[in-house]
Amino acid sequence: MAKKAVATFKGDKSGKNYTKCIKMIKSEKTGAYAFQEDIVHNDTVKQFFAA
Repeated sequence: MAKKAVATFKGDKSGKNYTKCIKMIKSEKTGAYAFQEDIVHNDTVKQFFAA
């Protein structure tokens, strides 16, 4: 079965000002990859991927 994601945004009724960002991070110890997910405001998307 699929998992349904439900998110509420404070102060924003439509939720169009937010983006779900997913980036892949490589572990320094094992070399395995892991995914980091976050829902960020559209103004901070570049900062999320830069960090």
